Amino acid sequence: MNSGELIAWHYALEEPVRLRWLDGRIIRMDSAPHFPPRTLWVAPPLVDLQVNGYAGVDFQSDDVSFDDLAAAVAGLHAAGCGRFFLTLISDEWPRMIARLRRLRELRRKSGLLIQAIAGWHIEGPFLSAEPGFRGAHPPEVMRDPTADHLKELRLAAGDERLMITVAPERLEAVAIIGQARELGIIVSLGHTNAPRKRLLQAQKAGATAFTHLGNGCPRELDRAENILWRVFETPGLKVSLIPDAIHVSPPLFRLIHRTLPDGSIFYVTDAMAAAGAAPGRYRLGRLELEVGPDEIVRLPGSGNFAGSALRPIDGVFRAAEMLRCSWREVWSRFSHVPAEVAGVSCSLALGSRADFCVLEVTEENVLDDLSLYIGGERIAAAV
Repeated sequence: MNSGELIAWHYALEEPVRLRWLDGRIIRMDSAPHFPPRTLWVAPPLVDLQVNGYAGVDFQSDDVSFDDLAAAVAGLHAAGCGRFFLTLISDEWPRMIARLRRLRELRRKSGLLIQAIAGWHIEGPFLSAEPGFRGAHPPEVMRDPTADHLKELRLAAGDERLMITVAPERLEAVAIIGQARELGIIVSLGHTNAPRKRLLQAQKAGATAFTHLGNGCPRELDRAENILWRVFETPGLKVSLIPDAIHVSPPLFRLIHRTLPDGSIFYVTDAMAAAGAAPGRYRLGRLELEVGPDEIVRLPGSGNFAGSALRPIDGVFRAAEMLRCSWREVWSRFSHVPAEVAGVSCSLALGSRADFCVLEVTEENVLDDLSLYIGGERIAAAV
């Protein structure tokens, strides 16, 4: 059934609204005729632009099945995420292209998967090979981007949405940014130690985002000159953060929000297979990773992080806790802002698809219940 009515508090307006939908589209949203419970809220679905795997499924595997992909999507739905960019990380370029083609074929088999997988994020191999800045990406596969890479990537993705993360100090990287934009590819900077001048050149050429600031860099940085300060001084970028209170410390998280302009920050999980799954050992491409009860993803025998086990909905509430504010104040950074970056719809408005989250949240910022509706149908419910 994709028709119905809901009376709840609007997350942004903080007013009670009556939401009506018919045939999967919102046909009315006006003032509620009565006050709903103060704990009942409606908000747009979450949008995550960096998901490497989920619910035990590693998207980097060459044998991901349709059932695997459907299970990962179901897990993301249960965590309030309505749309996401499936992310492929650095490997030999032909293998990355083959994986993209195969995953596209699996996506085509289900309307729900087509709706959920809003696009593709190619994170590498055009990244810095420097220790620390490369993160967990294998240095031996790093390479300089070329126009031929872009054409091959666009051909493999068809007309679907594409984002690439590029280190602008790579040879010819700034030149190919403009070419990527002409092909409709969103360019994000990241895993980089580029000087400020190169960052500015990349932004001027068409880069619009920065991938998980505070990560993809060494644990110890020069206090006077480092990539964080350079990004702070590069205007025009939408900067993503992993809001798990692990990858970015709470003090730095707060300082980034105070430093960057309103509307320029969005959240991603950078989730890998352990997200939405039990502690244990999981694959992320070539790596075997260990995830403990603390949900920190580590290379065994190392303190280095590699992806996260963060659920999207938990990212909202951890961000609010770090910023000492209500969950409602940060929700747009995991919905409207990434949707704007990706060029996807994420709106509670007349005529839009009836995609929304229904939440029960206590006045103490504790989530008691969560349901996701897609096209007016309740498809997932979990906390």
